[in-house]
Amino acid sequence: MDAISDEAADFRVALSSLRDVRMRPEIHVEEAPAPQRLAPYAIALSAEVEVDDEELGTGRLVVLHDPEGQEAWEGTFRVVAFVKATLEPEMAADPLLAEVGWSWLVEALEAHGAAYASISGTVTRVTSESFGGLADRPLEGQIEIRVSWTPLDPDLAAHARAWGDVLAQAAGLMPLPPGVAQLPRPRG
Repeated sequence: MDAISDEAADFRVALSSLRDVRMRPEIHVEEAPAPQRLAPYAIALSAEVEVDDEELGTGRLVVLHDPEGQEAWEGTFRVVAFVKATLEPEMAADPLLAEVGWSWLVEALEAHGAAYASISGTVTRVTSESFGGLADRPLEGQIEIRVSWTPLDPDLAAHARAWGDVLAQAAGLMPLPPGVAQLPRPRG
């Protein structure tokens, strides 16, 4: 194989592994335009979490690959993830929400055996409290998780499944026990 084929081989493994991942039926994933200037190779996925035609959350997963590596990444791949969801009032008011949101990510990566390094990110809690003529409205809130990490293997299926778990948790979906697949909800 020539050098170009060799350097693209890991990215082909990554693409294949991402395209084979199946998410919960509430999470609708599709390929999206990827950033073009951050790395020689990139793919992006966008997701919506929807239950009974109500959007509960959104997300984006971007995979960057530079066969020569980048010092800041400490590797040749970088995963950049975003999760945003509307919260129940009790959860939005929780002062520990940022720490909880971060733990969702770390625990999901570990639960799926997704080996990683150089993780960093932010968890933002946004709340809106109404006053005066709007005082009857409950507290409204959202969580945003922005994170990146370096996967240690080009097979990214475990990383994508972990991102899906974080999407589900942020959107308030009940966790599925290990090894259990959720059946699609009947329409009607």
